[in-house]
Amino acid sequence: MLRDGTEAVLDRALVLWFPGPRTATGEDLAELHCHGGRAVVRAVEEALAALPDLRRAEAGEFTRRAFANGRIDLAEAEGLADLLAAETELQRRAAQAAFGGTTSRMVEGWRDRVLALSAEVEAALDFSDEDDVSELPQEFAAAVETLAAELQDALERPSAERLRDGVRVVLAGPPNSGKSSLFNALLRDGAAIVSDIAGTTRDAIERPVAFSGVPFVLVDTAGLRDEGFDPIEGEGIGRARSQIGKADIVLWLGAEGEGPADSVEVDAKADIEGERKIDPGHVVSSITGLGLSELERDLVTRSQTLLPKPGEAALALRQRELIGEAVAELCEVPLQSDLLVQAESLRRARLAFDRLLGRASTEDMLDALFGRFCIGK
Repeated sequence: MLRDGTEAVLDRALVLWFPGPRTATGEDLAELHCHGGRAVVRAVEEALAALPDLRRAEAGEFTRRAFANGRIDLAEAEGLADLLAAETELQRRAAQAAFGGTTSRMVEGWRDRVLALSAEVEAALDFSDEDDVSELPQEFAAAVETLAAELQDALERPSAERLRDGVRVVLAGPPNSGKSSLFNALLRDGAAIVSDIAGTTRDAIERPVAFSGVPFVLVDTAGLRDEGFDPIEGEGIGRARSQIGKADIVLWLGAEGEGPADSVEVDAKADIEGERKIDPGHVVSSITGLGLSELERDLVTRSQTLLPKPGEAALALRQRELIGEAVAELCEVPLQSDLLVQAESLRRARLAFDRLLGRASTEDMLDALFGRFCIGK
């Protein structure tokens, strides 16, 4: 039974006690499972607030305490933040892999190899005056280069931001080519105004959508033409060209062969009599739904080369920058003949991994990371 300071009954609740350190944060925890009415929750919060030395948790504070107490590292905390924000199945699986330690184990493995390389350099330094150990083993340089190449391969994989934001699919073509109708049909929504009047779409319209659990951002753009437009439509045409430049996939609804390189040719008015494309990638109708399922499946297939594979560690921008620093330091090692310089480069590479895992982090960076979390979590 929960009561306030006057012994008035607040709720009949389930109260669970979790003694530390084997808890989510490493500290003693208590959970109050109340009935979910707002008045009940508000009354319990007010009673708790009246207790001495008790306050509401700040954004991300529980996760930050778990990090500070060594229950999780920084890469796992970032994975949890992505998991809380996941909206598609692919995002969930990638975030779950990071939260489960996939990224951390990978980085720990790299760090251990750098430590082993550092030990070889230290041994050469310690015994440089001895006859039995005077220089590095022959395979040392090859081991450094192999590790640097492995890190570079990781950097070339699809990033976590690509997965978080979604694959950008831009619908492009001249006015009245069916872009807005196809945009609405793929969204199952009337987000874009459809009209026979040329120039109806004046600005790019973006909407997130998921096909088969894969995140996409569909972008409807102004019709492309070289003349006959007013200044406002001209601005929209300029923005459309900019969107095409940022696209991962372009669906070209204009005349065959006139779209950007590697764009997908779409014949978008299969329900209307008229000139047809000779070899389109897709023939669709926004009115009847013809070909829409096939187009969605094709987008999912094309996304497989752009997004991390399910369960694969996807590196965030901060992580990629630090791994890039480690690569740069490792690439310097074979170029140096001075053992002290080599040892310093390896130390800096190891420091980059430590910062990635949170063993050497600034308060400002931690504030920015845990500020992404909801209140408390």
